[in-house]
Amino acid sequence: MKYIIVLSDGMAGRPLSVLGSRTTLQAAETPVMDSLAPVSELGMASMVPEGMAPGSDTANLAVMGYDPKIYYTGRSPLEALSIGVEMEDTDVSFRCNLVTLSEEEESYEDRIILDHSSDEIPTEDAAVLLEALKEGLGREGYEFYVGTSYRHLLVQKNGTVTELVPPHDILTKRIGEYLPKDPVLREMMEKSCEILSRHPLNEERRRKGQKPANSAWFWGAGKKPSLTSFEERTGKKGVMISAVDLLKGIAVGAGMDRILVEGANGGLHTNYEGKARAAVEALTKDGYDFAYIHVEAPDEMGHQGLIDDKIAAIEYVDQKVLGVVVKGLREAGEDFRILLLPDHPTPIEARTHTGEPVPYLLYDSTKKTEGAGTYDEAAAAAAGRDWPEGYKLIGHLLQEELCW
Repeated sequence: MKYIIVLSDGMAGRPLSVLGSRTTLQAAETPVMDSLAPVSELGMASMVPEGMAPGSDTANLAVMGYDPKIYYTGRSPLEALSIGVEMEDTDVSFRCNLVTLSEEEESYEDRIILDHSSDEIPTEDAAVLLEALKEGLGREGYEFYVGTSYRHLLVQKNGTVTELVPPHDILTKRIGEYLPKDPVLREMMEKSCEILSRHPLNEERRRKGQKPANSAWFWGAGKKPSLTSFEERTGKKGVMISAVDLLKGIAVGAGMDRILVEGANGGLHTNYEGKARAAVEALTKDGYDFAYIHVEAPDEMGHQGLIDDKIAAIEYVDQKVLGVVVKGLREAGEDFRILLLPDHPTPIEARTHTGEPVPYLLYDSTKKTEGAGTYDEAAAAAAGRDWPEGYKLIGHLLQEELCW
């Protein structure tokens, strides 16, 4: 038996009046999901424990079977694992987003955060700007590292974890009241705006009609994580397929292999089919038992408030990921079980993550479960199957009682 999780990040949402009181998942054309729904188990799972922030970090840990209340030490340290940063126990790492702030205001505090991703700035451009920050903000005990797209890393030696606000939580808001209390971090952010605003690369982006990446934004602080081995706990040899450092970092911490797919960038126009084909090959030719396919695009489109693009991202997941995986495994003659779900909702009107339970679909190629006519939030809720401790759902997928 082969096991697959297709994680469509932020896919769930809330009904929208412009869609006739449907969610973006309900509005999307999803023939593969809807062909599986009548013969699959549907239900709802809570991936974000009560009292914890609804982030992709906590939620994906739960989907992987790691109770966030036990294993979560912060988002950025997981990304540090992916980048290959060796952290000491006393180090603190911070996510460093390259964001777009408004530029009309005189004071930094009065600026408005317009985009947490600077138009999903390419990594090669971001690397140039990170070099400028290293030169302009260099100080003993702080080190910048390049990540992917707008997602980067700052590590502080002998640091203290401090509460910081994710930039995607305050889109369109004045930043003054959300700036760090730590005077060094605050000063570095303000100075980063001075450095980046006049950088030639950002001048070129403005000329092209692109948003400038004109400030660093620090958040997601945490200390070195310690995850137990996925294979030792499950008996399954697993592989992670994702363009996002967070997920790759979880894989490193869990001792899982990673497959880097060319053209996979975490955006709307990522290499969906490449991810799906890589999973099929890993499962059918390379000896893996379990594949985790993470697709970031629905979440990014939700953050940007783009209804049509979020619908398109869901449709791409359906046809270019789920459809390719199902077809490939059937043609290979493999028995398989697929768990399809988001990690958390990213509703269009909220433009950030929320903590409601998420709909899941569990398909077993060897069984025909009586399911529902479609796969969406309403159908999954109506099924009456609830997993209040969502981190236990993976045990259901693997048909094991895991003592996690």
